[in-house]
Amino acid sequence: MLLRLGRVPTVVVSSAAGAEEVMRARDRAFANRPRSAMADRLLYGSRDVAFAPYGEYWRQARRVCVVHLLSARRVQSFRRVREQEAAALVGRVRAKGDEDGAAVVVGLSELLTEYANAVVSRAAFGDESARGLFDGGDRGREQRKVFTDFQTLIGMEPLGELLPWLGWVDAARGLEGKIRRTFEALDALLDKVIDDHRRRRPKNGDDGIDGEHWDFVDVLLDVHKHDQEYGFQLETNEIKAIILDMFAAGTDTTSTVMEWAMAELVTHPRAMRKLQDEIRAAVGSTGSVDEGHFAELRYLKAVVKETLRLHAPVALLVPREPPADAEILGYHVPARTRVVINAWAIGRDPATWEDAEEFLPERFSSSAVDFRGQHFELVPFGAGRRGCPGLGLAEASIEMALASLMYHFDWESAGGTGSSAVDMTEMSGISVHIKSGLPLVPKPWTPATPTC
Repeated sequence: MLLRLGRVPTVVVSSAAGAEEVMRARDRAFANRPRSAMADRLLYGSRDVAFAPYGEYWRQARRVCVVHLLSARRVQSFRRVREQEAAALVGRVRAKGDEDGAAVVVGLSELLTEYANAVVSRAAFGDESARGLFDGGDRGREQRKVFTDFQTLIGMEPLGELLPWLGWVDAARGLEGKIRRTFEALDALLDKVIDDHRRRRPKNGDDGIDGEHWDFVDVLLDVHKHDQEYGFQLETNEIKAIILDMFAAGTDTTSTVMEWAMAELVTHPRAMRKLQDEIRAAVGSTGSVDEGHFAELRYLKAVVKETLRLHAPVALLVPREPPADAEILGYHVPARTRVVINAWAIGRDPATWEDAEEFLPERFSSSAVDFRGQHFELVPFGAGRRGCPGLGLAEASIEMALASLMYHFDWESAGGTGSSAVDMTEMSGISVHIKSGLPLVPKPWTPATPTC
């Protein structure tokens, strides 16, 4: 589909075949990003990974993320963080209930966002800095709002970028001021985090770049310190931009997937019961979910895949832009045309998926299709050079939270039962959230005490 968004020609790719052409067969030709005024303003001239133009800086920065920040080993090193924050999430849900055990309505979306925020904050900034930044007081709420504003802004396209003669509208609605205030607040916050980390670093020697308990800032500062060894000069502003990338993607998209998974499970009680039975059988009467159980939880993985199929967290993937003329499925694409992959439409394509609009996790029980960029009928995280490097961390965080919530509680919608019990109205931003905030009723579940 060819659109013209103001002065910007845009091709929307809505089929698995088209996605494979863009992200595999002609991946290099479509690896560049169009310039984003918002990323330039908020990400230090687009010196991050997600929005940086294709070139040597992007290759080196992505390599650091893939090898040192988001490797399987690094993701595993944050297992304790995920388990602790999932236990805290369960505690917050319990705390919402009355002392006499009466059922109450819980706005689950907010709690899931807090969980995702806490996991990513501790991974990015470390326990000490995360506690200092996001405590429960007014200051913590202000800091969280700054990051929320950043996530909202980075997903926006100023009207003046599409129609330059209407740029005055952005100023009239206060967008310029909000961008400036958000950037200044973020910059000051990140300066403090980096300064604190520099003061805490050992003066004589260190654990090396793969120090087991290092957070993202520790790793990036080590790359900065050993730039000659890595052949890559990473400046302070670039460290900030990469950290903001990790934070935006890790918080918003992760909480979105968990939110939609819970909504689908509540409106499909048979699937929820099947998942709960699997988790409770694996965990048993220990009362504590940990990641050691996950190899047994095949239906949980199917639920996550089916949620991602129906509800890609970013419906339209970050645009690409070929610097030279290119082709997609035999169609000519002029240079500097914006190319957008419609992950939402691909996941619901009836030509690929039987009963495409139905929530059926069982479809993945005997299917090898996965979301890691090898199967183009399911591309919620993209694929190829521009695929999301944080997929592993997101998957582990999602599974930990869902398993904990399903083990410890039975769930009902505040609106009753059935397929219409949950208001599924979407609210778009950088990710597609549920507008209602997902009001659910949790009923604590306690494992039976074994008898002799």
